[in-house]
Amino acid sequence: MMCKVISITNQKGGVGKTTTAVNLGAYLADLGKKILILDFDPQGNAGSGLGVDITEIESTVYEVLLGDSTYEETVIVTKVKNLSLLPSNIDLSGLEVDLRDNPDKDHILKKFLKTIEHNFDFILIDCPPSLGALTINALVASNSVLIPLQCEYFALEGLTQLLRIINLVQKKLNTELELEGILLTMYDSRTNLASQVVSDVRAHFSAKVFEVIIPRNVKLSEAPSFGEPIGIYDPDSSGALAYKKMARELIDKNK
Repeated sequence: MMCKVISITNQKGGVGKTTTAVNLGAYLADLGKKILILDFDPQGNAGSGLGVDITEIESTVYEVLLGDSTYEETVIVTKVKNLSLLPSNIDLSGLEVDLRDNPDKDHILKKFLKTIEHNFDFILIDCPPSLGALTINALVASNSVLIPLQCEYFALEGLTQLLRIINLVQKKLNTELELEGILLTMYDSRTNLASQVVSDVRAHFSAKVFEVIIPRNVKLSEAPSFGEPIGIYDPDSSGALAYKKMARELIDKNK
């Protein structure tokens, strides 16, 4: 299997992007796949969620893309077998300014990933909650986009805008970009609204919506503060079982 690069993106914050990157990545690794999580969000939460102190790291994806550090000096082997992390921190927010006059500014990440993708089965890019230069770079570098979508009232409004951007990238910058799927997150079975969002999204996007739905789960929220994926922190929780199923579903889709 060739490496597949997947951007996990949604311009809304707090919808489960980093939670999905960390836990999906960990379960894919658990299933024997070689995984790189590339943290492309200046908040650096993917690193924190995997137990990395991002205030202590010397080098991040930012330095690698500027040529100030090498991939080998920067990549972190995590406590999860087969799972590596390319970390970020607040410095990454300067990339947009650094690249402003670069005619190739939208393809910087893609060029870099071409040099390392042979090492992995999947590269998961944890995107920032915006549709700026970082997210555009991620979409240009990716084979597909995975959209975590919160089961809440305004979720579909933001989705329309995001799909418009993806469509523009497909037309002008990356004709091979596909929609990997929409992942429904933070589902609360006690509310009618959540069920309504699920049925609306399935009606609109049918086969592009993952079967599995990620529940609202306290353990999923707690795990990052312990620096552990949910599969280590509480493997029997409903959140863990959902992400485990999600990993299998993704592998089945990509056979």
